[in-house]
Amino acid sequence: MCTAVHPKDTGHLLADVRLSRRILEDSQGRERTEDEQRLLDGMSEGSHVPGLLDDDLSPLLAVAQLYAREIPDLVGPEGHDLLQVLWCPFEAHGADRTIDVVLKWRRSADVGAVLTPQPEPPVAGRAECVPTMCVMHPEQVVEHEYLGLLDKELQEEIDEWEEGLLDEEEEDEVEPLSSASHATYEEYAEAMAVAQAAEPEEIDYMSDLSIAPGWKVGGFASWHLTDPAPVDCGVCGAAMPPLLTVDMWECDGASRSWLPIEDRDSGHAPHATNPTDVYLGRGLMRVHTCPADPVHPHRLSFQ
Repeated sequence: MCTAVHPKDTGHLLADVRLSRRILEDSQGRERTEDEQRLLDGMSEGSHVPGLLDDDLSPLLAVAQLYAREIPDLVGPEGHDLLQVLWCPFEAHGADRTIDVVLKWRRSADVGAVLTPQPEPPVAGRAECVPTMCVMHPEQVVEHEYLGLLDKELQEEIDEWEEGLLDEEEEDEVEPLSSASHATYEEYAEAMAVAQAAEPEEIDYMSDLSIAPGWKVGGFASWHLTDPAPVDCGVCGAAMPPLLTVDMWECDGASRSWLPIEDRDSGHAPHATNPTDVYLGRGLMRVHTCPADPVHPHRLSFQ
């Protein structure tokens, strides 16, 4: 449970958040109906649900349920093979005036029937704190350490490798198509699309090989907005790697190398690049846990 939403707090009704997303998704590629537009116009940020008192507790929002049998990198307390992630959809209700994230390690054999209806908070501080429900398709990938944390000599070798790739691409460049060589603009546009699809994609360490974007378990941490900072356990002092990364993007806009397998035919469609509609902090949040004892209090970092 989370501390109550105070009367001065404003937010969005969870039901409105989900309804608006459903309307926007259903109306893609067509003009919205009068009823759809009327519903959207009636949704706005405002005070919380009447009757919710200062000392009332509000349920946390269920965010993810992860099984060790499906995710090899999920490591929890001994004998626990299920992680349930919950958070409060108000970003300042945590201990450090950030979002309050709760990790529940459980044994899957002990989990009973799912509660119907599932308890949920009535309001959210921002719509971007509410994940859109989706089915996970875990895919194991290989990452490499963030470039700025590698030895200087290795960084220089990577720079030379990338420069060599650029030289090869310049040698393989073909003469650009001219619109004058086609009877119609449509034929020219079609030829351009074919030519662009045939061009090899640019590859570099940071975008294609280092840190995978998207929601993930395990792996390395990216420090693309700030300098690398230590994240150590407050109990034993051990360095805490990321357990869970929550990212606004599912794939890197700089390349298609991290696009999920099931979405590669859809290109960079909105449902493929941002299926959860979550945006925390500056776009990325990591939950770090202690490798010596996962029960030690976790820590958060943002990018």
